[in-house]
Amino acid sequence: MAHVVEHGDISHLSLAMAKFACKLQQEHLPQEIEERARVCLLNGYGIALGSMATPYAGVATKAAIATDGEQGKGATLLGDGRRTSVGGAALANSALFHGRAQEDTCGAAHIGSILIPLLTALVETRGQDTASRFLPALVAGYEIGGLLEQAYSGITTPSGLRSSPLYGTIAAAAATSVLLKLSLEQTAAALANAASFTGGILQSFDDGTDEWRYQVGIAGHTGWMATELARAGSVSAHRAFEGRNGFVRAFARTECDVYALASRLGEQWSIRRVTFKPFPVCAFNQTPVHAALHLKEKVGAKRITAVRVRINPFEAGYAGMDSLGPFNSISGTLMSIPFCIAATLLHGVPTMARMTTYDDQAVNDLVRRVRLQADESVPRLCCAIELELEDGQIIRHDQRMTTDDYAYDRQGVRALIRRVGAESGLSEEVFVRIENVVNNPVKNFGEVFRCFELARTAKQEYC
Repeated sequence: MAHVVEHGDISHLSLAMAKFACKLQQEHLPQEIEERARVCLLNGYGIALGSMATPYAGVATKAAIATDGEQGKGATLLGDGRRTSVGGAALANSALFHGRAQEDTCGAAHIGSILIPLLTALVETRGQDTASRFLPALVAGYEIGGLLEQAYSGITTPSGLRSSPLYGTIAAAAATSVLLKLSLEQTAAALANAASFTGGILQSFDDGTDEWRYQVGIAGHTGWMATELARAGSVSAHRAFEGRNGFVRAFARTECDVYALASRLGEQWSIRRVTFKPFPVCAFNQTPVHAALHLKEKVGAKRITAVRVRINPFEAGYAGMDSLGPFNSISGTLMSIPFCIAATLLHGVPTMARMTTYDDQAVNDLVRRVRLQADESVPRLCCAIELELEDGQIIRHDQRMTTDDYAYDRQGVRALIRRVGAESGLSEEVFVRIENVVNNPVKNFGEVFRCFELARTAKQEYC
């Protein structure tokens, strides 16, 4: 079924996006798109279940309880079991979904780690009726956030803005507008509000700190507030996106072609671009790890004296990618191309344990022998690595990959989340239950909380 926004519908971008979102809540999703949403949901919950041992949700939980307190009829803190406000749960649970940095990726934005925790908290507190709109709401968020990310992240990212909160706040407003069944005018206002409230910088990646872990929850909370303000009657800018002081000019410093953007909705589905991460490293480091695994087989026990890496300028210039350490947090190691390559060359497939080992002298020595070069001839998501061995031998490998290589179907995600869960001792029961939720959110939504209860128990026993 087509969901295209017609030319006559377009006067302002917020209105065009709102019309598309409202159609999603009124009509059936195309089968392919619905299945893609279920795959994203399975990955989101599955990675979060395998992230229980990470510390970030605990920090966010303390903050949520401190600000909003425990609330007996509130939303569940999935890593803790207590309940608090929807906003507090969205903050803490997003940090959990972001814990391994293996959340899904839509271009440069991690939209699933924003939307799924937020929508989960809202469905839990708003009742059964909202569960029937869970999947359309999820798709609306991916489509609206993904539309803007694809159009502008190539400009906003090099200027120091992080795509996940920048576009994810607007995605959250779209998703919550559909979930809460806002009118067309209210949905447009929610999107306009989100355009005014959004932001988020990349400096934490350069410094190896943790702000990025919490940006996703803040983005979800802010997007939801944008929606609630619209529902309460906020008067919001019609030209919030294309105006001379609007979102596009402010953040991307360019013109906004309303018709060109709106015409993509329902034609170029952003959720089709969503990819998944096989390793607990930055999305831009997935291919370098693949390449290093290939080279490791060829090197054997020989000592590596130099590593030269060529990569696309967009990825090479991303915050933290060129870091040589010293490292004292996984926020630093998972972003660093030299660290990810060095650790993989020496130890094989990266795990959370490996990515949090900061004092491995052999790895740190090799990190300092890695040289990164930005090369426009290397496509994005690809890399070329050249190793120089102590005997003078040169080994080269050109790793060419596309989004198709990471766009797993449901079977691929099933395998991925089980491999991640094995690191935490999760039982098969957990994965069976969570897939029941994915298959039928309306009937089986309560299973979500049972799964995380089982994961908390497994964490206690495994540790």
